[in-house]
Amino acid sequence: MSCSKRKTPIFGYTTATSEKLMKRKWNKSFRRVARAFLLIEKEIPVKKQAVSDVWEGGKDGKLYWKGHAQKDMRK
Repeated sequence: MSCSKRKTPIFGYTTATSEKLMKRKWNKSFRRVARAFLLIEKEIPVKKQAVSDVWEGGKDGKLYWKGHAQKDMRK
């Protein structure tokens, strides 16, 4: 993808490169809670936000950057 560019100047708020490990942890805990709820015949939570907190991740937000340069818009 040599010509891949961002359309809007929205960037991750911190310097963390990825949240891959945190997403794995959140999904694993969600599946564990869902299995436990199935065993006791309770209603399963619909969203993973019910069992995890998105503010614990490495990138805890996004930022609209007005003063961006063209090189910042490259992916």
